[in-house]
Amino acid sequence: MNAIEVEGLVKTFPGEVEAVAGIDLAVSGDEIFGFLGPNGAGKTTTIRILTTLLRSTRGKARVNGLDVEQRAAEVRQIVGVALQEAGMDALSTGREMLVLQARLHGMSGSEPQRRAAGLLEKVGLSDAGDRRVGTYSGGMKRRLDLAHALVHGPQVLFLDEPTTGLDPASRQSIWDEVRRLNRDEGIAVFLTTQYMEEADQLCDRLAIIDHGRIVAMGTPDELKASIGADVVTVAIRPEEAQAARTALEGLDGLIDLRMDGAGLTLFVNDGSETVADVIRLLDEATVGVGAVSVSRPTLDEVFLRATGSRLEGAGDTSAARGEAAS
Repeated sequence: MNAIEVEGLVKTFPGEVEAVAGIDLAVSGDEIFGFLGPNGAGKTTTIRILTTLLRSTRGKARVNGLDVEQRAAEVRQIVGVALQEAGMDALSTGREMLVLQARLHGMSGSEPQRRAAGLLEKVGLSDAGDRRVGTYSGGMKRRLDLAHALVHGPQVLFLDEPTTGLDPASRQSIWDEVRRLNRDEGIAVFLTTQYMEEADQLCDRLAIIDHGRIVAMGTPDELKASIGADVVTVAIRPEEAQAARTALEGLDGLIDLRMDGAGLTLFVNDGSETVADVIRLLDEATVGVGAVSVSRPTLDEVFLRATGSRLEGAGDTSAARGEAAS
């Protein structure tokens, strides 16, 4: 049985804003599945529907075979959810918050304390468990949020951009724990991300979502191989974009050409053989050429070809935006 099944899922908000525009997907019970896309693509809306926090406009969604609308209460018993904005009491300790969460899930006696201690150890917060959450770094708060989602022993875990704003060490810590949960505890994981590196390294399969639609889906290697081309990037001035496009239209071996703020991206049969012709044609068109590079496709190029634009911040693999890990 699949952990998640979605058929023709649509969510329209007032004003005819279609946040999710008819998606279909299936996630098996043993994989880490990722939704890769920019803000506003429909990632969070999809997670909110799958976790019973939002009703769809139409379509079907099931988690472990349970319809998320008809059997919402049962779905809530088997899913763990860590959303982007976690509500945390800065004056409580991490341990106190986990004990409270355990009691809200019906645990009694000494069980909440035992559960809290085990989860603090699992996410690497044992030494900080009795500190107030207001003193935690960004990475520590995300690990505590993950522990919250695991209090009741879920079968399916939903993580909405789990490492946004974290430094590299904190991101790696979250990745390691997500892998362990999937591998050792058999928890299916559905996560959203804006980071190419995260999708590439962490996800068994992923879907690229743009404007509420899935535009590509597969393993990271399958998606990169699907381009079937080398990638040549050429830095040029934006005002010369049209002249460059015209000059390269007849380029031998050209599969596709995209233009964005970084310059030209050409998908070609043989990058090393094509570079000289690219420079010659642009020179003949009096287009100023800056840096030129040849590479094999990355998820960044897959996203560019599928959507026509690059994912903002895709080149920032360090994502060192948050506080230092403690």
